[in-house]
Amino acid sequence: IKITRCERFKLMNIIICGAGRVGFTIAKMLIEQNHSITMIDQSSDDIQKINETLDVKAIVGKATSPEILEKANTKDADMIIAVTRNDEINMLICQIAFSIFNIQKKIARIRSQDYLNPKFTRVYNKENLPIDVIISPEIEIAKSIQRKLEAPGALDSVPFADNKIRLLEILIKNDCKSIGIKFNELTNKYPKLEANIIGISRNDKFFIPKKTDSVKVDDKIYIIINSSQMSETLEAFSHSEKISKKILIIGGGNIGFNLAKNIEETLETVRVKIVEKNKSQSEFLANQLNDTIIINGDGLDEETLIEANLEEAETVLALTNDDEDNLMVSVLVEKFTKDQKKIDEKRTMALINKPNYSILQSSLKIDDLIDPRMTTVSSILKHIHKGTIENAYTISDGDYEVIEAEIIETSELINKELKNSNLPEEIRIGAVLRNKKVLIPRSDFVFQKDDKVVFLAKNDQIAVVENMFRISSI
Repeated sequence: IKITRCERFKLMNIIICGAGRVGFTIAKMLIEQNHSITMIDQSSDDIQKINETLDVKAIVGKATSPEILEKANTKDADMIIAVTRNDEINMLICQIAFSIFNIQKKIARIRSQDYLNPKFTRVYNKENLPIDVIISPEIEIAKSIQRKLEAPGALDSVPFADNKIRLLEILIKNDCKSIGIKFNELTNKYPKLEANIIGISRNDKFFIPKKTDSVKVDDKIYIIINSSQMSETLEAFSHSEKISKKILIIGGGNIGFNLAKNIEETLETVRVKIVEKNKSQSEFLANQLNDTIIINGDGLDEETLIEANLEEAETVLALTNDDEDNLMVSVLVEKFTKDQKKIDEKRTMALINKPNYSILQSSLKIDDLIDPRMTTVSSILKHIHKGTIENAYTISDGDYEVIEAEIIETSELINKELKNSNLPEEIRIGAVLRNKKVLIPRSDFVFQKDDKVVFLAKNDQIAVVENMFRISSI
């Protein structure tokens, strides 16, 4: 369907402070949705790069300066996103944007664990520090890694609709028994499986599959499922891996610490060891964690890894601040594991900030590269959507989003069959939660008020989506 966006959808004026990788990625995605973007950064090099590649207003200067904010026309902005490298500057940006320019929605990236302590959350309100949404990359990444650990065999597992529906990202390996079977035939083969393949990444290209398509080796498929059928779905694509009981974390910074804490609270049978180079950080970890074994030493030192019993670890997570060290850990995992069968069963994950390192993934036998940038971007974007969009997850390097939205009584979808709903081709409905029951919609499915719909949408179709769900408030 053709929709003139200016007529049917309120575009926003958004200011992004910080032109690093996260700021750049958010700006790129919001421009594709036709929002008006202004970027502020002290680095003239970063701003020049932005000017050369993106259609934005770009300003060199301190985002804490009222004069610079005035130059950015902050008084007419709907939202400000502070993602500079400094927590305190991000806080101050939100304070000034509210106190002087009365910006209604303020999002800040905050990394320091001190500022994130639940004891101090009362600080973040209109009377004190007026920040509406705090994004902590390390906490978000720790949650993301835990989701991966809880769904062995899946590259990712994201909950939607009160955790009744999940998005699984699955790698198709040589032994997959569903290779070459058309999707409409797969539906007949697994009649009890409530699942819907909404996207495939093949040779670094993403596409929405048709019923007559099938999976190939090395595909990454994105599949919406009934959460209660996770193991059956993975089994259908020949993944029967068990949850790791022995986990070794190299790097006990904020990510490693938050992950270990989460595992202690939710996965009682899992045993975790952390190797941390810094002595005072090791002491902090030992004081804060109850069941995790802390080893003070270099994660690349063979004696330290022997002490940590690397060979016995079922999952090894390299989470240091150094990309090269994280890649080296995977090399050492292979060196220490003499039994080839055990290497194949071991799972290795590495935190990588530099995007060009992804080409090394297959040659180094790393199961999963964790990209902090996309985790942070995904966390921020779900707070930019309007009204009844409750959750969103970014895939395919930001080109697509998997979104959860509720159908309200003014939505044009109500009482329409799916085949007559005029949804654009770049939108694919995955599943619907109705009265706590998961439904996989076919062409004759009829939308009802209060349905929670989980669907895939191309980034440049978000405006259409928000209009169809009749979403009005920021």
